[in-house]
Amino acid sequence: MLDPHLLRSDLPRIIKALAKKGHVFDETRYNTLEQERKALQQETEVLQQQRNQLSKEVGQYKAKQQDASALLAEVHKVTETLKAKSASCQAVQETLQDFCLRLPNLPHDSVPNGNSETDNVEIRHWGKIKAFDFPVADHTDITVGLGMCSFDRAVKIAGSRYMVLERELAALHRSLIQFMIDTHTEQHDYNEVYVPYLVKEACLYGTGALPKMREDLYAVEGEPASYLIPTAEVPVTNLLREEIVPYEQLPVKYVAHTPCFRSEAGSYGKDTKGIIRQHQFEKVELVQFVHAEKSYEALEALCGHAETILQKLDLPYRVVNLCGGDLSFSSAKTYDIEVWLPSQNTYREISSCSNFEAFQARRCKIRTRAPQEKKPQLVHTLNGSGLAVGRTLVAIIENYQQADGSVMIPAALQPYMRGKTHIHMPK
Repeated sequence: MLDPHLLRSDLPRIIKALAKKGHVFDETRYNTLEQERKALQQETEVLQQQRNQLSKEVGQYKAKQQDASALLAEVHKVTETLKAKSASCQAVQETLQDFCLRLPNLPHDSVPNGNSETDNVEIRHWGKIKAFDFPVADHTDITVGLGMCSFDRAVKIAGSRYMVLERELAALHRSLIQFMIDTHTEQHDYNEVYVPYLVKEACLYGTGALPKMREDLYAVEGEPASYLIPTAEVPVTNLLREEIVPYEQLPVKYVAHTPCFRSEAGSYGKDTKGIIRQHQFEKVELVQFVHAEKSYEALEALCGHAETILQKLDLPYRVVNLCGGDLSFSSAKTYDIEVWLPSQNTYREISSCSNFEAFQARRCKIRTRAPQEKKPQLVHTLNGSGLAVGRTLVAIIENYQQADGSVMIPAALQPYMRGKTHIHMPK
């Protein structure tokens, strides 16, 4: 959520910055609501003063045993008017709050201009793209050919865009999760957490998933309303909700493995085949809470932590700086890490590493207090996939495919696979 004081004091800059994200700010609507709020707030303050003064006079009359009936009638009249004005003021404030909740975060100055992913800027690339001496197969054909992945059986169970993994492929999927968590906890100093997969509506508002992404979420019937998580970012960020984190404890760094659930609304026709885009998938998520002045330094480090996984797996990738038009609702700056997929002859996103600055912390009321400061300050939050497990599995299957249809297991994962070096079709 944007700073309301900034909206009131520097609106032209806000409008210009949001335009970089493709957001058209309704200035007339905002000014009308803000003027109504200000006027009603002033009127309620005047009425409160009047009521207090009249109540004081009533007390004085009673102390002198004088008739205060006329004053009591005036107090009642002012009180009723105050109730009506307060209700109107609250209604306007709620409407204004809803307006502000729909405003995306401001992009950082280093975010490039652009409208779509074609305008993203490559920062660096790593690894050597392998030249195959046989026809390259798609991951779907390889997994089905191995007899260890079934999309048809998943359809019987849950519908389209789900999968069933078996034997060594299921083990490889599990090994990837363990490998990622071990790397981030042992080498990058993250604290592993296990979190609920259902969250309250307020938690989704806290990270900015609501109201923007409502159609992409799976709601669960009941009171209060709850939702299946679209990413571990939601429950993990809300771990520190409404807390003042001791200054010396920052940065706080969490890693969590969870399933993620998304309806993929609006993505019809995109990646309908295979594992790339599913309704249920796994991620290992990295979340950081840091001092405001250190958040961009932390973003570089966090992105490096995600890159480490790909380097250990020897998977070629590139890092791109997302343009304004491709940034997510809550992000101030995002690096996408894209892994090379031979069958598509292109790089595909496998992680987004984002700095949200104070946007989420303001919504979740996550603060800290510097030793020299009297008032608490908002922390900055960051997160990134470290990595998306299904897409990492796809990248391994395609980049490590062999001419006989088998898949070589990366050396870093072989200890997790009981020393196996290849996945072959069962005899």
